Amino acid sequence: MTIEEINQKVIEKSQIIDKLNKEIEKTIVGQKYMIKRILVGLLADGHILLEGVPGLAKTLAVNTVANTIAAAFKRIQFTPDLLPADLVGTLIYNQKTSEFIPKKGPLFANFILADEINRAPAKVQSALLESMQERQVTIGDTTYPLPKPFLVMATQNPLEQEGTFPLPEAQVDRFMLKLRIDYPSRLEETQIMEKMVRDEEIKIDAVVTTKEILEMRKLIKDIYMETKVKDYILDLVFATREPEKFKNLAELKDLIECGASPRASIFLARAAKAHAFLEHRGYVTPDDIKAIGKDILRHRIILTYEAEAEQITQEDIVNRLFDEIEVP
Repeated sequence: MTIEEINQKVIEKSQIIDKLNKEIEKTIVGQKYMIKRILVGLLADGHILLEGVPGLAKTLAVNTVANTIAAAFKRIQFTPDLLPADLVGTLIYNQKTSEFIPKKGPLFANFILADEINRAPAKVQSALLESMQERQVTIGDTTYPLPKPFLVMATQNPLEQEGTFPLPEAQVDRFMLKLRIDYPSRLEETQIMEKMVRDEEIKIDAVVTTKEILEMRKLIKDIYMETKVKDYILDLVFATREPEKFKNLAELKDLIECGASPRASIFLARAAKAHAFLEHRGYVTPDDIKAIGKDILRHRIILTYEAEAEQITQEDIVNRLFDEIEVP
């Protein structure tokens, strides 16, 4: 398939996204950044972690996106007393047949909203690992595949909030995107206030099917990415591991304990293609990498004690990488 043919197919198929955005805007005011990144995760088959203080419409946004797609959606409220079996399910003894039969948990859905994921202890968070990575769940001795598409969208409050647990590094790395959600502008908040004071029931229609999502994902894999753009991705990722080999970044060596894993390169390439699709393009440009890169890299860098002592954040490091690495 030539670039022109891919481009034409992308322009045709991406019209579906315009319909989806129209439905989402019925409920969500502003938050364009959050909505676009949720769609990138959906189309690139990557899980999403949304971080922000309570009340910023994180749960509402995820709920709305799920409702615009004709698919099974489950919301799990994470609490300190939640057990792994509450997610994956358990075996129940059947007295009539004298056998144990599986009772599947809420993870058996297309879209999972893990609400306030950092309110649950580590063993519960770890129960999500197999489902997020392998797209399967083990109950007793039997492994069950999860439905396609399968996407975990988790929300968390910042760690300084009371009663929260930090997520294990292995789990954080499995999220394709980590979004930092900020307060709305004054104009947006005026619109939110007016809409919520009226308290009218807003009907969200399912305008996309799971089959269409899987077809779009297949097309996105064919989106063209030239070698220069691939090298730009690798430069960004390798600069987190060996900053001394890059111009003007040598001092980062003492600030980064552990750089981004190979998942960063894979996710960055996939997310950039999905971003190009949302822009109705059949090819990736460096601007796609710059638009989505920080959301993919910010949670994959582990800082040294020295960086923490100097109050340097992962965000500072990632901003520096994008400022200094040469754009093709």
